[in-house]
Amino acid sequence: MVATVLFTQVTFLTMIVNAHYETNAAIIIAALVIILTIVFGYRYLDLHHEDYAYEKISVVIWVPIGAVLCYLLNIHGGLGSILAMGIVGTLASFVPSLNKKSNYLQQLPASIYCGAFVGMSSVATTPSIGFVLAAGTLAGLFFMMSKNLFLGVGGKLGTMAFAGVITATLIYSFIA
Repeated sequence: MVATVLFTQVTFLTMIVNAHYETNAAIIIAALVIILTIVFGYRYLDLHHEDYAYEKISVVIWVPIGAVLCYLLNIHGGLGSILAMGIVGTLASFVPSLNKKSNYLQQLPASIYCGAFVGMSSVATTPSIGFVLAAGTLAGLFFMMSKNLFLGVGGKLGTMAFAGVITATLIYSFIA
């Protein structure tokens, strides 16, 4: 999983440099410094436990649901990505209140919130509901595998959503 996140970050950094900057030595050196910082950060920081645990499928299934809900509010509802994300995230935060003793309901807000990050992508990035569903499913798989990774590090849900969207985009570019 760490290798997947590292690959995603390096790929994204390369795409940014390629799309927005002329290739010159200063840009290449800066990109290499950032990549090396990321590699050494993952290598020397204790970002996960030694034991591996996976999130349950019954919890992960809510990632694509959150993605589709946010996408529908964002694109078809015309609310915009920030407001759609806020609505889905706020509604997800109230799910545990339905039954305070339910351990299952306590785990759902993070899954839904991760999916909402996928759904707030622009229409240029996520052109259809099917694409959002695929990206949400991939983000759910990354979410499932990352249960014990990146503990205490902010941005885990957004990173999993980003990995799902970028992977779906990469797959789509190969088949389209």
